[in-house]
Amino acid sequence: MYSEEIEKLIKYALVDGNISPKEREILIKKAIKSGIDKDEFEMVLDARIYETNKTRLNQNDEIDSYSRKPKPNSIVKCPNCQASIDAFSTVCEYCNYDVTLRDPNASIQHLFNLLNAAESQRKDNSNSILGSIGSVFSEALSFLPDKVDRQKMEIISSFPIPTTKSDMLEFLSLAYPKAKQAGNLFTRNSVEHKLHNQFAKVWKNKCKQIIIKAKFSMKDDQDTLNEILYYAKGMDI
Repeated sequence: MYSEEIEKLIKYALVDGNISPKEREILIKKAIKSGIDKDEFEMVLDARIYETNKTRLNQNDEIDSYSRKPKPNSIVKCPNCQASIDAFSTVCEYCNYDVTLRDPNASIQHLFNLLNAAESQRKDNSNSILGSIGSVFSEALSFLPDKVDRQKMEIISSFPIPTTKSDMLEFLSLAYPKAKQAGNLFTRNSVEHKLHNQFAKVWKNKCKQIIIKAKFSMKDDQDTLNEILYYAKGMDI
C-alpha cells in the first residue's frame, strides 16, 4: 500500500482500465520521488492494470450481448504514419499528426443504439399478457425502475469511456441534460421526475469518470480541458 496521494493517482489513471504512457511516466516520477523502487512500482502497477481489466471484463458481459464488435483498445494506429500510439493522444508522437480517430464503439451514438435496443424489449413485452401484468406491478411499486430500465442503467454504467477528445466532448454535451436532476427538493421524487432522476445519477457517474480521466490525461491540452471543466462545473463534479 502506497501513500494516499499515489493511490489516488493510480485510481484516477485506472478509471477506464488503461494507463497511457504519459500517465505511467507521471506515476513513476511520483513513486521515485517518494522513495519507491522503480522496478517494484512498475510490477505492482502492471498487476493493478490486470486486476482492473479482469473485473471490467466481467462487468462488460451484458454490453457484449448487445454488441459483438471488438472493444476499444488502449493502442490505436496513427492515420498518417501508422505508428502505434496511445488512444488518448491528440497528436502522434512520431509524426506530429493531429489524431482524429473515432472509435464508434465508444461514441455516445453507439450508446444510444444500445439503449434503444434495450428499450425495444419493453415494446415486445408490452404486447404479451405477462408483460402487461409486470407493468402494473412496476407502477404499483412506487415507480421503481423495471427490468428494462435497470438493464439500461447497467449499459450506461458499464459503457467504455470515450478514447478521443472529440468523443469525450460529444458525450458530455449530449449526456449533460440527462445528468441534471429535475424538479426541486419537494418535487424531485414526484411521478413526473422520479425515473429521470434515477437515470440522472447513472449518467452523472459516467460523466464523472470521463472528467476524471480527462483531467489526468489532457493537462497539455488546456482548451479541451477548459471545455470539459465547464461541463464538470455544470454537473457539480
